[in-house]
Amino acid sequence: MPNILNRAEYRDKVLGCWLGKNIGGTAGAPFEWLRQVNNITFYPQTNLRGEAMPNDDLDIQLLWLCAMEEKGIDVTSHRLAEYWVTYVTPHWAEYGTGKTNMRQGLPPPLCGTFKNDYKDSCGSYIRSEIWACVCPGAPWKAAQYAYEDAILDHGNGEGLYAEIFMSALESAAFVLDDLRACIDVGLSFIPADCGVAKAVATTLECFDKKMPWVEMRDEVLRLHRGRLMNWTAVSEPDRKKGFDTGKLGYDVPSNIAFTLGGLLWGGDDFGQVQCICVNLGEDTDCTAATAGSVWGILHGAKKIPQRWIDPIGRGIKTVVLNLGELGYFGDQLPRDVDNLTDRTLALAEKVQRDSWFGVMLGDGETDCHAMPWEAFKSHDNGRDIWRWSKGPRYDFDLGSAHVDYGVEGPVVRPGEPKKIRVVFYKRSRAQLNLSLNWHVPEGWTVAPKNGYCMLLGDSPAFEFTFTVPVVDRTTLRAVLELAVEGRPTAMLVPLVLLNGNLC
Repeated sequence: MPNILNRAEYRDKVLGCWLGKNIGGTAGAPFEWLRQVNNITFYPQTNLRGEAMPNDDLDIQLLWLCAMEEKGIDVTSHRLAEYWVTYVTPHWAEYGTGKTNMRQGLPPPLCGTFKNDYKDSCGSYIRSEIWACVCPGAPWKAAQYAYEDAILDHGNGEGLYAEIFMSALESAAFVLDDLRACIDVGLSFIPADCGVAKAVATTLECFDKKMPWVEMRDEVLRLHRGRLMNWTAVSEPDRKKGFDTGKLGYDVPSNIAFTLGGLLWGGDDFGQVQCICVNLGEDTDCTAATAGSVWGILHGAKKIPQRWIDPIGRGIKTVVLNLGELGYFGDQLPRDVDNLTDRTLALAEKVQRDSWFGVMLGDGETDCHAMPWEAFKSHDNGRDIWRWSKGPRYDFDLGSAHVDYGVEGPVVRPGEPKKIRVVFYKRSRAQLNLSLNWHVPEGWTVAPKNGYCMLLGDSPAFEFTFTVPVVDRTTLRAVLELAVEGRPTAMLVPLVLLNGNLC
């Protein structure tokens, strides 16, 4: 029999997730990107008047909600990219870099990697909850969705691992009531040697040693800090400790650590979780909001103290979305957390109908204990998910083509050879006789221009060298045609190159 998650209990956890997100985003907003120890005991604002602060941590998740409602639950990075360039307004940091690259024609993950100083920052893990909420108890599915999302503006950076980690953790939290078990599930989906995993390990080590959270903060900043854009945002005590240095944009490892720090040191006390996250400093609206979501999933909305809900109410305010394009002044968007919860539940039902889950939503009593928590972990550190992050992947019924643009990325210069590597992963059980043919603009040379391969069970790699005599445009394009003899399908793989003289 399948493991059952009671539908009403699930809804309460989703509502707790969105309430916690709004509360944390509001409580942490005044201290965002200040490297200092704060000292709050409740909301620092005195004039909230029953309304939450605008929250970009939630905004893009609302957009993904609309995308799934309009286009279905078959989420791909290419589909999300089209929504991004239409509806996401900021031009700063990773949001802006990703959008600029998309408008240049670069597909994911190139749009999140190329010339992106902020691919190791916080913009993607803060939008992990939507994937966990539509995939309760299915961290592998949530992590797959998170990958398609994160590569839009973080490419192959630490931001990618952060969103995969957090979405898997949050998905597990719907059926596991042990935070440490959920953290272990999340860690199983990312490389053990990535910056996020190392920062998490530092946090857990400090907690197990029963260190005060202030000492944990110093240890995390000593080992995993990045450099803030504004050096004046670093407090004098932190400057004396040398915390005003680091790699610009390397923000997400320390902020994931502080998110978990609030949850671990705050424990079952929602208010303590919020205050510790904010008092740790850094990207405080993101850490408090994500910690609020995790706590809300673990404990449910009914356990969130009303004193934290009353000052902001249940409404949603947006800040980074193009409302004029989202229906009539944004009427496609949820106006409050209750409507968002109902629409999330409807999508989760669709995902469960179309995907096999180890946990099913039902009306009976929740019974997920027959499934050991180790069963929720990835067997290969999520490699089957994030291994595609070096270049775009194009999926077809017969297989997938993965394009690797090399170390310099999608750049070409006049007369200089440019090497491209294409790997084809076969899905068909039958033998395929694959022919390759490039369609390139006049004057280009490509070697080899044509190719042929008999596919049995392997995944062949093809290397091509392009030479473009004149590069007179910003963006240049070509197409690789993959055809299979005796079959009607032709698979077209686009190649996008940018003018190296302008990069």
